[in-house]
Amino acid sequence: MREIVFDTETTGLDPKTGDRMVEIGCIEMIDRVETGSTYHAYYNPQRDMPAAAEAVHGLSSAFLAAKPLFSETAVELLAFLGDAPLVAHNAGFDFGFLNAELERIGREPVSLDRMVDTVAIARRKHPGAKLSLDALCTRYGIDRSHRVKHGALLDAELLAQVYVELTGGRQIGLELAAEETAAAIEVRDQSGAMTVAAGSSRILREPRPHAASPEELARHREFMAGIENPIWAR
Repeated sequence: MREIVFDTETTGLDPKTGDRMVEIGCIEMIDRVETGSTYHAYYNPQRDMPAAAEAVHGLSSAFLAAKPLFSETAVELLAFLGDAPLVAHNAGFDFGFLNAELERIGREPVSLDRMVDTVAIARRKHPGAKLSLDALCTRYGIDRSHRVKHGALLDAELLAQVYVELTGGRQIGLELAAEETAAAIEVRDQSGAMTVAAGSSRILREPRPHAASPEELARHREFMAGIENPIWAR
């Protein structure tokens, strides 16, 4: 299944009061595995950048003045999104800004049926815990040391890793064990009991017999016969 994990940066908190989207970063995943395909764009918001917002993401009015308008590259963004589910952290915020920009240029908004909110998933999985992207990265051991300021593509990359963990994880250890076992070649000693994985020093021993011997079965029958008034005979 194809999914898009995305994040936005904005001039503020509410598109209804004139705030605009200034950056979007998208990561393509298929069956919860990143494909390496991404989409990233900055936009000229045609307005000033409040100091409080710039302190969060570091995007200044001067930097954004040379970037295209959202309307100039919207077709490329929509082509990348396709009809895939869209995963975001506190997704209502990001959907609100994306749809406000689409409506501004006369485009149909993205259906909320496509929304996958990782905050809601995390709240169900970790009730009462901190649910910020930073907190979830810490919980799952995801390196965020390079995250000095917020950035849409960087945050989408981190969120993609968090999303995988929230939905079951990759179980990498099990995958490696399966690959090693599948690549094993048989090398038997004089007893014929040893198997060594190709290219590995790990010794994989054959399963030990676990069926009872005739002598053990006879002793078991003798023991059972000596039990007085067993409940299974009542």
